[in-house]
Amino acid sequence: MSDQKLALVTGATGYIGGRLVPRLLGAGFRVRVLARTPERLTDAPWADEVEIVEGDLGDARVAEQAMTDVDVLYYLVHSMGGSGDFERREREIAQTAAYAAASAGVKRIVYLGGLHPAGVELSRHLRSRREVGSILLASGVPTIVLQAGVVIGSGSTSFEMIRHLTEVLPYMPAPQWVRNRIQPIAVRDVMYYLIAAADVPADVNRAFDIGGPDVLRYGQLMNGYAVEAGLPQRPIAALPVLTPWLASQWVNLVTPIPRRLAVPIIESLQHPCVMLDHDIDAVIPPPAECLVGYRESVRLALAREQTGEVETSWRDSAVAGMPSDPLPSDPDWAGSTVYTDVREVRSPATTEQLWKVIEGVGGENGWYSLPPAWALRGWFDKLVGGVGLSRGRRSATHLNTGDALDFWRVERIERGHLLRLRAEMRVPGLAWLEMSAEPDGDGSRYHQRAVYFPHGLLGRAYWWAIWPFHGVIFSGMARRITETAARQA
Repeated sequence: MSDQKLALVTGATGYIGGRLVPRLLGAGFRVRVLARTPERLTDAPWADEVEIVEGDLGDARVAEQAMTDVDVLYYLVHSMGGSGDFERREREIAQTAAYAAASAGVKRIVYLGGLHPAGVELSRHLRSRREVGSILLASGVPTIVLQAGVVIGSGSTSFEMIRHLTEVLPYMPAPQWVRNRIQPIAVRDVMYYLIAAADVPADVNRAFDIGGPDVLRYGQLMNGYAVEAGLPQRPIAALPVLTPWLASQWVNLVTPIPRRLAVPIIESLQHPCVMLDHDIDAVIPPPAECLVGYRESVRLALAREQTGEVETSWRDSAVAGMPSDPLPSDPDWAGSTVYTDVREVRSPATTEQLWKVIEGVGGENGWYSLPPAWALRGWFDKLVGGVGLSRGRRSATHLNTGDALDFWRVERIERGHLLRLRAEMRVPGLAWLEMSAEPDGDGSRYHQRAVYFPHGLLGRAYWWAIWPFHGVIFSGMARRITETAARQA
């Protein structure tokens, strides 16, 4: 029997979980992860070093199996973009996990919740996080609930929102909450507290506020970013008329953050978000090198983004309400209504040169045909609450399974050969786009296939409404991708 502690990480495909796993390994833990779609972990650099259990934490049988012999459970799941009765779903999942942890003899639960004030009516998402924390604390398993506010790190939702609002708007008409006091925390300090919580004595069972050394107004966060990014200070006007709903529409349009993620963030900013006490210091002392200040955390995040070393990103998280089932194999289409658009072009470039262009599509490189049409589709998607084109991509040259790519998601990648993207834009159906490269004599052959499964009459009408554009968009895309590969040969 190994003396190493076994940690179970839920939410390993998310922003925090994806960073925590390699740090736990580095700290000497054995790690097991629970994932509904293990395929999204295929290209994680630590995938071969962990045990992966497939399933949903809300499934009692799966939860009990995943928690066998576990010393510490990291509960990092939360429906940030949840809709409908997500509070009930969160409650039921937490209850299932709490019961399974107690039954399996888990020695410690660590939950990352949300920093919130006392004595005020909380938003639905903060209220749900508080309730989940209460359920875990009542589980009978020693539990630490770490309550953090604005997390600053390369790729974090909060950082991306601050960054884009500051860079896009020379003048910021903003809601009254820009005057609220905020206590941000660097993502590296969140990692420190999460790992240290595993070794807290078993008699500690409570919630703790955590935050960085600086308490600032939200407007100061924006202008602090401007200073570090070499931008002029932004005049900010606090307007009483911008409701959380209106503000989320504004954020949705001028930043890559989709409305489903913007709403809970903005709702959480309606009240001051600072630590009510520093009791955490008596249980987990601050790191020896001190907590990272806000400006320093911005510098670190910017440096990561400039070098393309963004470890995890808000883009990695699954978008609630978006399709997640993989493309069925061709024989399974029998009896279904399905529309396809297939293109094939030979290129004098080698397969490797053609693949380099394929893997680089989207983001700043665009989609190689009618940029105004793609931009218009992206803006329309944002208007109806989708992710839009501005989500971009994490790396300019490299894609992994599960990566977000504008309004697509990488569903499958066979490096050097096949890239399959699943649509996450708002469409009345399910859509995929495949691109592949194959050897052809002393050159290569490019294959491109768009697949669409319509939902009802509206789905069929949508396909035929845009069908006249396919000849231009898809043929132009195939032609220019192969031409680009040839020029770079």
